[in-house]
Amino acid sequence: MIDQRPDPDRLLDRVKQAEARALRGKLKIFFGASAGVGKTYAMLNAARLLREQGLDVVIGVIETHGRAETAALLAGLEQLPLREIPYRERTLPEFDLDAALQRKPALLLVDELAHSNVAGSRHPKRWQDIEELLAAGINVFTTVNVQHIESLNDVVGGITGIRVWETVPDRIFDEADEVVIVDLPPDELLQRLQEGKVYLPQQAERAIRNFFRKGNLIALRELALRRTADRVDGEMLQYREEQSVSSLWQTRESLLVCIGPDVGGEKTIRSAARSASKLNVPWHAIYVETPQLQRLSSGARQRILKTLKLAQDLGAETATLPGSDIAATLVEYARSHNLAKIIMGRAAPRRWWMRASLAERVSRLAPDLDIAQIARGTQSAPRLLPSALAGGAAPTATNIDWPAYAISAAACCGAALIAAALQQLLAPANLIMIFLLAVVLVAVRYGRGPAILAAFLSVAAFDFFFVSPRFSLAVGDAEYLLTFAVMLTVALIIGQLTAGLKYQARVAMNREARSRALYEMSRELSAALVLEQIAAIAARFVESSFNAQAALVLTDANDQLCESVETPTAMQIDMGIAHWVFERNEAAGPGTDTLPGSAILYLPLRAPMRIRGVLAVSPSSTRWLLIPEQRRQLDIFASLIALAIERVHYVDIAQSTTVQIESERLRNSLLSALSHDLRTPLTALLGSAEYLTISKPPLSAEQRELAASMRDETLRLTALVNNLLDMSKLQAGAVRLNLQWQPLEEIIGSALAAAKHLLLGHTVVVHSTTDLPLFEFDAVLMERVLFNLLENAKKYTPPGSRIEIGAAVKGDNIEIAVDDNGPGIPIGMEEDVFKKFTRGQKESATPGVGLGLAICRAIVEAHRGRIWAEKSPLGGARFVVALPCGEPPSIDESHLPTAAEH
Repeated sequence: MIDQRPDPDRLLDRVKQAEARALRGKLKIFFGASAGVGKTYAMLNAARLLREQGLDVVIGVIETHGRAETAALLAGLEQLPLREIPYRERTLPEFDLDAALQRKPALLLVDELAHSNVAGSRHPKRWQDIEELLAAGINVFTTVNVQHIESLNDVVGGITGIRVWETVPDRIFDEADEVVIVDLPPDELLQRLQEGKVYLPQQAERAIRNFFRKGNLIALRELALRRTADRVDGEMLQYREEQSVSSLWQTRESLLVCIGPDVGGEKTIRSAARSASKLNVPWHAIYVETPQLQRLSSGARQRILKTLKLAQDLGAETATLPGSDIAATLVEYARSHNLAKIIMGRAAPRRWWMRASLAERVSRLAPDLDIAQIARGTQSAPRLLPSALAGGAAPTATNIDWPAYAISAAACCGAALIAAALQQLLAPANLIMIFLLAVVLVAVRYGRGPAILAAFLSVAAFDFFFVSPRFSLAVGDAEYLLTFAVMLTVALIIGQLTAGLKYQARVAMNREARSRALYEMSRELSAALVLEQIAAIAARFVESSFNAQAALVLTDANDQLCESVETPTAMQIDMGIAHWVFERNEAAGPGTDTLPGSAILYLPLRAPMRIRGVLAVSPSSTRWLLIPEQRRQLDIFASLIALAIERVHYVDIAQSTTVQIESERLRNSLLSALSHDLRTPLTALLGSAEYLTISKPPLSAEQRELAASMRDETLRLTALVNNLLDMSKLQAGAVRLNLQWQPLEEIIGSALAAAKHLLLGHTVVVHSTTDLPLFEFDAVLMERVLFNLLENAKKYTPPGSRIEIGAAVKGDNIEIAVDDNGPGIPIGMEEDVFKKFTRGQKESATPGVGLGLAICRAIVEAHRGRIWAEKSPLGGARFVVALPCGEPPSIDESHLPTAAEH
């Protein structure tokens, strides 16, 4: 019989969850395949119906997208004013979370669940705002499209060719109290697009050519319907569990495959995988491990592991379940997961004295389950005999515990001696109890085999010594035959039960030891601060749990495997195998399909972000790695180690980032203070130098040269101080961009005029830029970028060198390039030259402290662009500035100045 009583722990958890849900608001999501299907319209209609019933309904934020029929539904509904947030010289409206919390309506409408909030909002995402509203007890209606679901984002991107960056975690969708799918056939949606009911005419035409193709819409519609069906299926399973429903509800096709230790399991798995693929349904593969099956041979255990691995590779959800009755455990799993069809291998024809097959037992326990049996094939393979299933592999001379059998025989002799001493005091029936006690003690101490021997020896000893005629196996009274039969039966049953209970107790102790080891390892790993501690903890627990040596092969800063951490001297790690495991993310070594003859098992250390290295385990006996429980525990060990390594990695990053932030803050403060304090004396020094050049009487030639040199050096030092001050302002974010639409050639001309005195002796060529459109940028700052690039080219090129300036539109960007034919940038420093206080030539007579290019990068990135260095076609260095083009306003181009007017 299957115990159908509800689990009290689950009942308590459900009560606690219900109490927590009662305090939260309810979330209702209007879900659609794409924009334009009518999610917002349906949400407003539902809200208006509730408003007519007297419910307090308030609009938090609604995106009508210019649709008149949607905007008409806003009439009569209270709307919260939007919050104005300054962002890049503009003010953007955003949902006011604090106003909604203060108003606290019964129902709040918040459109666009996947929306990203403007920088400066409390939460970066709108779904986080909704979570806070729900925690405050406010019911929320919202909308979302299928492409915004996190787990489907890549799938949708592969279908449409467009990656959506605003996503919602799946848990938000799954934990919603209600999901309403708003569906519209693709033809009707395309008709709405053409009629301008979704986007403006220009946008609609572009959308039809790109995202809103009919094939895309069909695929997105199927994804939305399937995702909703999966959620409904989860709700149905939850309801069955809460109501303790034991009968199956065949709402969708699903498969459950049961595998065993016999040969042919792989064929069963492949057949089930083909069926699941044809039906496009989920499927499970489980192995029920009874106490008898835990004594299988190593070959049978390895066969089970390979079959489970094959099922997992083919897409099944696998599990190994402990249980005393395979059929009962199988039925219980099928009912709890609502799996209506069970697939198993066909059993061999049984004789009348054999036990009923697994399929027959499952049919008796669950008549409502469909059972399909797969032929195991015609290959010749040793079938597990009932004795093997009951007590393990057939005993051989290498696995028989002869001392235990000898002690069992001695125990029977001892029982005979005790019975002989008490023969005059006890009746024969009581003497039998002494022999039964010996059988029980042997079973408790030495197990099933010695207990069976003790049962037969006890019957023989009782007959030989205490039944007339004595000292003979002959029986004078026929009634003793029944006594012998009952005695033997009782002894065998008691021995079997006692040995089985002992074995189950040992299995339970082993499982408890594994659980305790996992707990202690996770506790110690959570306190580890350096990789050496993690390696020591891993080695200690692997040695205590598996009697094996362990070493970690970790990655360096470039995500490449390096030498192992504290490798035991006896281990010879093959780095070639370790690299293969790291790159393929697959295990190799004994118990796997890759290099099973290796003496060391290599496991990838999979962390949530990436693979952190390889765990190498050298067992004293590979037999331990073939036991499913041991292998699962080793895999969990590897997961815990990977998590600890990743945690230490990010702790190091956080600490170094904190130190770097503090260092930058201190450096910027010093630079700002230094530059401010130097400006006044430099201004006075520059004025003095200029006064000397015009003073009376006139200076001599040597004095004029000295005054001019003092003036030039003061100007250079002033420029350096200005760079320091500008860099501190840019780093502090104190510079605001004055973005204006203007022609690029004006900025190039201004930069050339400002750098005219620097470029004497150099040939400057400006390629034609008169056909370029307008661009939006800060003219003063972009002139500073070009000036610094020209100054940098002058510094690192000899007199007479050639400098070229050009600009061209490439894709959505405008690229401005400054080339020279000087010595170029040293190899490997293309990125370093943009760092503060970094120079192309560390020790040279070239003036400067390495701030010009750093200022260029800060200004360009503030314009949402990028700058990089590369080798120039002229042979020297090329610096390229890429800025987004944007959409310039419509103006009369005849009024734009030409290059000749500069």
